[in-house]
Amino acid sequence: MSDALVLFCDGSSKGNPGPAAVGISGQKQTGEEVFSISESIGIATNNVAEWTALIKGLQKAQEIGEKKVSIRMDSELVVKQMKGEYKVKNKDMIDLKSRASELRDWFHSFEIQYIPREQNSRADALANLAQKQRAVSQ
Repeated sequence: MSDALVLFCDGSSKGNPGPAAVGISGQKQTGEEVFSISESIGIATNNVAEWTALIKGLQKAQEIGEKKVSIRMDSELVVKQMKGEYKVKNKDMIDLKSRASELRDWFHSFEIQYIPREQNSRADALANLAQKQRAVSQ
């Protein structure tokens, strides 16, 4: 998708569950960052943080009027669950997947793919920044 907004999404949890955060970088195909999100989300598991990052990224893309999105995540579980390759059994995850699917259906074009952690460094840095800011503010 040559004109799609690329969303790099990452969630982190210090403990499982523990203090959690999300990092999202919305980028043009050229790599130019259109927006970034670095946000603490309270106490959550890593999986909840990953799903929340995806949802918040999709919400922001929708808010700014993007019609095509290409998601990149280093959570193989979330990617495969979104693609329907893995079933979602956990009640909390079912609700999060349902919300993400509703958002996905709003877009004219939606693509999601797994990438290695090294290729998701901007989203990871944004999630870590939110973790550090939360720790400092306590």
